[in-house]
Amino acid sequence: MSQTYNHRDGANRGINNLKRLAYFAEVVETGSFTAAAQRLGITKAVVSQQVAKLEEAFATTLLVRTTRSVRPTEAGRAFYDRCARILSEAQEAFDGLEADEDAPAGTLRLTAPFDYGVAIVVPAIAEFQRRYPACTADVLISDQTLDPVERDIELAIRVGWLTDSDLRARRIGSFQQILVGDPGLAARLGSDSTPEQLADLPFVANGVLRDPLGWIFHDGEGQQRRVQMSAALRIDATLGALEAVRSGVGLSVLPDYAVEADLASGRLARVLPNWSLESGGIYAVTPVTRFRPRRVAAFLEILVEWERRRTNGRHLPATSMLHRTTS
Repeated sequence: MSQTYNHRDGANRGINNLKRLAYFAEVVETGSFTAAAQRLGITKAVVSQQVAKLEEAFATTLLVRTTRSVRPTEAGRAFYDRCARILSEAQEAFDGLEADEDAPAGTLRLTAPFDYGVAIVVPAIAEFQRRYPACTADVLISDQTLDPVERDIELAIRVGWLTDSDLRARRIGSFQQILVGDPGLAARLGSDSTPEQLADLPFVANGVLRDPLGWIFHDGEGQQRRVQMSAALRIDATLGALEAVRSGVGLSVLPDYAVEADLASGRLARVLPNWSLESGGIYAVTPVTRFRPRRVAAFLEILVEWERRRTNGRHLPATSMLHRTTS
């Protein structure tokens, strides 16, 4: 059966839209057209125009624009997740061209936040050293944001939302923020509960975050609710907050990579499973002007593999006790 060529299909597949993916991704990551333009080294008008053309080409609204902020729609969030993977794979291709032919060697100096570092980076380092025995590693695990130039660090893994403008950043993955609690506490909320009802429950504030008490919840119908929690406990480490939740101190918002095992085993329960929180990025950050040794590219290849396996295997059960019995 013959097919009729559609000129719009051809336009949608055009090379121009590949560039627009990068523009759109920068806007989502920075939260504004101005900041995206600065990172891309082009004008705000160009970024805005190219993103608008992307939306027009597919007749889909990807961004909600207000005078204060720019945020992705539901379609925009889903599209962004795919864009991030495409751009990450493109960067890998470029890294392959840039890498020299010699086997990686020497000491890899890197830093990572405590929770992600323990859960993901350390096992990835073990695989890296098995693969490249000529390499050693010096890993700084800290929730402090260390300056790569000042500390002579070749690679910094950042989790969340970037603020540095003088560093080269590559997004290698993403994570979801999950509201969790022990099953007994989670059961105090019904399956039809709303975020406003969280104010009646104890909350563990993770002091690593800029605003550990203010949260914006989204449902699948475009509604959002902002909730200000009251801290029963404030603790300055993600793993400390996790242990407090396990001990029944209260609810908390924690990254998926820190709670996946507890959710799967039933030790913790997801609270308000019909509402979601903003997802964050996982970034590989290097000094802009620094030559990148082969060992850095080699380790990033492994870390990207770990991230891909983690996200492809991600299963976050909607596991409040009451939700399990009513669904």
